[in-house]
Amino acid sequence: MELPEADRVVLSYPEGLSGWGRDQVEADRYRGYFARVLDRVAVGDVREEFVDVGCCGDSLDVPFRVERIEAVGADRDTVDAAVVTGDTAVGYETRVGDVDGGWRVQSAAGPSGANPD
Repeated sequence: MELPEADRVVLSYPEGLSGWGRDQVEADRYRGYFARVLDRVAVGDVREEFVDVGCCGDSLDVPFRVERIEAVGADRDTVDAAVVTGDTAVGYETRVGDVDGGWRVQSAAGPSGANPD
């Protein structure tokens, strides 16, 4: 079965991602990265991606989930699966959840905003 090309893919990440992490994933370079590496996607697919912590510290892997896919075409219908191209727009939304990780570099309270003390 030949999949349609995706006009837009909406990915979600956990709302517990820190402000620093959000700044990283919201950057144009990060959206461009997804447009280059996603290839074939289906609603519900999850992939973990590294988010740069800016300097020393533990790595922070963020789980991104495909929430919606809009196919190329005038009616922009949503589809269950598609092929991502360099022209595919990538959008984000948050979902309930936290980000696990030992990272405390950019945020005194860590990625989830919860102070461990």
